[in-house]
Amino acid sequence: MLRSLGCNPLRGHKIVPFYPNAGFRHWRSSCEALQTASRQSFASWTGNASQDELMIKDECILVDESDAVTGHASKYDSHRFVDGQPHGLLHRAFSVFLFDDQDRLLLQQRAASKITFPEVWTNTCCSHPLHGYSPTEVDTPKDVASGQVPGTKRAARRKLEHELGIPPHQIPLERLQYLTRLHYCAGDTDVSGKPTGWGEQEMDYILFIRAQVDLKPNPEEVMDTRYVTQAELAEMMDPASGLRWSPWFRIIATHFLPGWWHGLEAACSGSGGHQDLASIHRLG
Repeated sequence: MLRSLGCNPLRGHKIVPFYPNAGFRHWRSSCEALQTASRQSFASWTGNASQDELMIKDECILVDESDAVTGHASKYDSHRFVDGQPHGLLHRAFSVFLFDDQDRLLLQQRAASKITFPEVWTNTCCSHPLHGYSPTEVDTPKDVASGQVPGTKRAARRKLEHELGIPPHQIPLERLQYLTRLHYCAGDTDVSGKPTGWGEQEMDYILFIRAQVDLKPNPEEVMDTRYVTQAELAEMMDPASGLRWSPWFRIIATHFLPGWWHGLEAACSGSGGHQDLASIHRLG
């Protein structure tokens, strides 16, 4: 099943510690202490932490292939593609597509400091609902079946503020439109094509919104932003551009985005047949 999603086991790949220097054990111990403390007051966390700390502190929501919640694990553990865990751990995620009043899509280029998929271009915001928040970011089967997904929407608004500095009041939850889910798997590689030992295997919830927003990108998360038309996006994604793209955005741009963008008003309202609540699209 995983192979059909494009998840290629890294058999024979030598596992190199992420931080091979002498301070790695101290770093891991410090982050584990931070993780323990965060469980006691997680709802008050504002995202003021390094990429390294967030990999340990943030707890992803683990699911099975039917999107049933099975537990939780740190971002670090969820995203390792190594011997014994060649496909990472399947967890929930979301991808936000924000359009302005000219129907242009807001893209971001992920920061060089990002541990997974650094410096690639992608959609407006891509991240994870987390275990441990109050109010919860864990959606129930009833939440998904209704199309409301309030937990995922709260997580999306949280990360739009954290990554792009968008004030929460500019992202009303009722205007975030959930369209569908996709299950994909992709290992990360460096610019030479060598596996990095990281990757994504996600149950990705797609959210659309049309809004006028103020941007103040967080340099720890984002190195560039750009509003684009469909024609401009096609030029950027031409291989001749030399730009690198996130695997999840490539999948969405290939299979879904043209139709959604063509009927953007309907997509942003969940009408016109664009919303598919029952399906899990298995692509990779």
